[in-house]
Amino acid sequence: MNRIVVGAACLNQTPLDWEGNVGRSVSAIDEARNSGVGFLCLPELAITGYGCEDMFLAPETGDRALDALFEIAESAKGMVVAVGLPLWFESSVFNVVAVISDGEVIGFVAKQNLAGDGLHYEPRWFKAWPIEKVDTIAIRGKDIPLGDLVFDIGGVRLGFEICEDAWVANRPGTRLARRGVDLIFNPSASHFAFGKQMIRERFVLEGSRAFACGYVYANLLGNESGRIIFDGGTVIAGGGNYLAEGKRFSFQDFIVTPATVDLNLTRLHQAKQVSHTPTVGEEDGFTVRSAFLPEWKGPVVKDTNASYVEDRKEEEFTRVMALGLFDYLRKSYSGGFVVSLSGGADSSAVTCLVKLMVDLATHELGDDGFRKKLSHINFEDRVPIERLLTCVYQATRNSGETTRNAAETLAKAVGAQYQEWDVDALVVGYREMLEKGIKRELTWEQDDITLQNIQARVRAPGIWMLANIRNALLLATSNRSEAAVGYATMDGDTCGGLSPISGIDKAFLRQWLRWLEKEGGEPDIQPIPELEVVNAQAPTAELRPSEENQTDESDLMPYPILDAIEKLAIRDKKYPVEVFHLLAEKHPDHEKETLRGWVVKFFRLWSRNQWKRERYAPGFHVDDENLDPKTWCRFPILSSGFSSELRELESLTL
Repeated sequence: MNRIVVGAACLNQTPLDWEGNVGRSVSAIDEARNSGVGFLCLPELAITGYGCEDMFLAPETGDRALDALFEIAESAKGMVVAVGLPLWFESSVFNVVAVISDGEVIGFVAKQNLAGDGLHYEPRWFKAWPIEKVDTIAIRGKDIPLGDLVFDIGGVRLGFEICEDAWVANRPGTRLARRGVDLIFNPSASHFAFGKQMIRERFVLEGSRAFACGYVYANLLGNESGRIIFDGGTVIAGGGNYLAEGKRFSFQDFIVTPATVDLNLTRLHQAKQVSHTPTVGEEDGFTVRSAFLPEWKGPVVKDTNASYVEDRKEEEFTRVMALGLFDYLRKSYSGGFVVSLSGGADSSAVTCLVKLMVDLATHELGDDGFRKKLSHINFEDRVPIERLLTCVYQATRNSGETTRNAAETLAKAVGAQYQEWDVDALVVGYREMLEKGIKRELTWEQDDITLQNIQARVRAPGIWMLANIRNALLLATSNRSEAAVGYATMDGDTCGGLSPISGIDKAFLRQWLRWLEKEGGEPDIQPIPELEVVNAQAPTAELRPSEENQTDESDLMPYPILDAIEKLAIRDKKYPVEVFHLLAEKHPDHEKETLRGWVVKFFRLWSRNQWKRERYAPGFHVDDENLDPKTWCRFPILSSGFSSELRELESLTL
């Protein structure tokens, strides 16, 4: 046998959904078999889902995962299938991949490098398996090999790099190449982040070249557990050439990508490598042998000219957010979405994302498939967007006709239900109640923040009531730039059960809205020209009297400057004086005194508002530079507030 058909599958799983996760795994196996695939790689922790959190430490989770594994194995007759699960061994939990050969579990490979940075907490639950160590585990009366193993299946040698294993300098593939593997499977749970797919492509392609083998990369798909979104994006390469690439951002339950690997060709590449030094005399315990070899059903069409083309950031953002919203909606069994639509950029962006969710999902699934996926919702005869999205404009005396018109225009353009409420009487009622209690009149000169905040907060109870009545998710509309400096009213614009744009900076949101107004992405992301009425405005909270001409940037600083300071101070961990010097170098068009003031303001506001970031509703992780304490950026709620460092900056001679 010199050619084999391999397959990589992405699965849209849900943590601890035993029946559903098994069903989707079996369906992917069946489709792969029908496509002629003999060797199939399913994702990391596909049986349980990646996002089980501390439930990985429950022994019953491990027991149920094993039951599910053997149920999947029964469906894998005539194939070699690899599938991920947690495995208890020696009173510890290991992140493993089970290898199934013709319906029999013949071994487990354990992950050697655990992801523990950013949103990953694997060392909290799992133990890393030591290099070049093997053991056996007794399961159902049979001793099954476990550890740093290679599998010889009908003469085809198979090895593994499990997700993070391939991202480290000393990746297992180097040792696997010396052991003469023909194939490396990489079952992954790799979250989406902007531009990340290109990095994956590179290590798959380079792995196939450097290790002279076929390389199969599988990944999870969809919004699995709330915050993290997986984009799929399976990749298959051989001998330094792309062979196949799977669809990303799919709304399907699973995607199977097949390709043919020429073993004679990859072995030729290995033999020609002067640097290749094979392992000779390795103990037989490191290799699991099976006489079974899947029947050849090829050839399968492959694209030897395939190459990765990076999507524009605007298009990646659109697709990943649409997928995230769709899965959150169906997995939470919510009846739709409610948005308090102010007519500004943030709430308009959230509104458009719901519209795009409907457009993209129906484009791929069809109207019947869309409604079937959301079978818990009674659409009756209504258009999906009208049933799923309600927008409300809530006015006070400080609201203007420009924002009201923008809200109405956009809501009607996307097809949402639209209402207008006047909440000014509620604001007056709270103001009079407090004035009576403190026995003085509230004034803008003395009570500016108080008077602004009550207008934002008074909008919350009614919109929550509407969400309750509709059994809908209330979407919060605050963005990352506001989160950095606390420029958001808790229980005002932050109220909601889901905060989809809390990880996205304001500058990019405005850029994306302009792109969506004029361009969109062909063929399925249609522009929304009515956004012109939103994009023409300067962002404003519209909470002060209209004669003050309040804007967000006059309250804070220009958003590009704010984002630049955030990058230096929070992502690069630089202290105030260095931030100021670097900012002055990059922005010589601003007065140094002004820049210094902005740096001081940022650090003070950042430090005093960590409690707000801790209270945000769950948000989508789409940028590996976000501020969510749960998934990326931890900071103490109480601290010195950089007091000595800011004094040093303020005393600096310019």
